[in-house]
Amino acid sequence: MARNNNNNKMSREEAGQKGGNQTARNHDQEFFEEIGQKGGETTSRNHDQEFYEEIGQKGGEATSKNHDKDFYREIGQQGGNRRNNNNS
Repeated sequence: MARNNNNNKMSREEAGQKGGNQTARNHDQEFFEEIGQKGGETTSRNHDQEFYEEIGQKGGEATSKNHDKDFYREIGQQGGNRRNNNNS
């Protein structure tokens, strides 16, 4: 991680990493699930369907740029297998 030249102070990136690591050591999975749930509920209250369509579109475009047909074939196969296993 890069150090700022300001009297050898920690960069924002370093401070964030350090804080994130400390939080991970001090909290369990339940804590992260709870704050994720709260964040999701807040986001849902503050945004409409158009917001979700837009971020879904962006995510789909990014995924298609980073993956080939084999990727989609594999995840399609996995989804089909899970669906078949759940209906048995």
